[in-house]
Amino acid sequence: MSESDRSRLQDPSYLAQRAADCEREIRKGIVGQEEVIRQVMQAMLTGGNVLLEGMPGLGKTRLVSTISKVFDLSFKRIQFTPDLMPSDVTGTNIIVKNEQGNSFSFERGPIFAHLILADEINRATPKTQSALLEAMQEHTVTVGNESHTLAEPFLVLATQNPIENEGTYPLPEAQLDRFMFKILVRFPSKEELKGIVALTEGSQAQPVEKQMDGEELLAARAVVNQIPVADAVMDYLLEIVMETHAPNPHIREGASPRAAQALIRAARAQAFLEGRLNVSFQDVEEAAYPVLRHRILPSFDAISQGVSEDDIIREILAVRKPQV
Repeated sequence: MSESDRSRLQDPSYLAQRAADCEREIRKGIVGQEEVIRQVMQAMLTGGNVLLEGMPGLGKTRLVSTISKVFDLSFKRIQFTPDLMPSDVTGTNIIVKNEQGNSFSFERGPIFAHLILADEINRATPKTQSALLEAMQEHTVTVGNESHTLAEPFLVLATQNPIENEGTYPLPEAQLDRFMFKILVRFPSKEELKGIVALTEGSQAQPVEKQMDGEELLAARAVVNQIPVADAVMDYLLEIVMETHAPNPHIREGASPRAAQALIRAARAQAFLEGRLNVSFQDVEEAAYPVLRHRILPSFDAISQGVSEDDIIREILAVRKPQV
């Protein structure tokens, strides 16, 4: 790598422009879903795993595939089913015959890629779901007595269907907490649906081109991680998380400390994508919804009254106004 290339990888303005180019390129392959694309971009810039919830056919697989092309990263799709075994995800040791006799050789599973799409993750048994935990948290896979390191950057994007419960195994809270974001993929409007049909069934499709590679993405993550957070913004962020543990008839269990970590990272990534090197109160407020909605357990009263997690977060933000 030349000296000029190394200097570019340390230039925040250059990396921010490259990230903006990536987001613009992703929009060429995805109609609508601007908020979803922005939040997935935040996850890419922070290394956080993402849970995508939405009806089938809304382009979740296409989104992940498009991202892999834009960032020039390897991509594997794992279809989770009730009969999927952990070894089908991580890989397994196989017996290999050679001149010295029989020996074990590790056969890598589909988890060994940069981007993993865990499709319909809640259809697999808890045993298979847990096979992802180590990879998501430690970026390693342990089979037998050996640990194998996953290539960086590494990211898991999982999908689940919100309307179908038969034959599913809901993710336990401990595993949900490993996801930085829970992103709701909404049904498109009539105009967006028209654009989707034109893009997929017509001749308007534009090829998606590489805009950033893995090395540049890791450099951008390093810059995002160094964006300063003012004391007032940090206090506001922590107050939001603590408010989930205050007496509230709509909350059965509040957010974990990981929520505060995820809020900081998401707010920094939002500032970076906006071309700023400082975190605002607005950045924190926008990040609160995807960060907290899967970390708050609504009470029976909230469920019976039709109060959603987003409604609860909206109440918390109304109570905890920033002290400007």
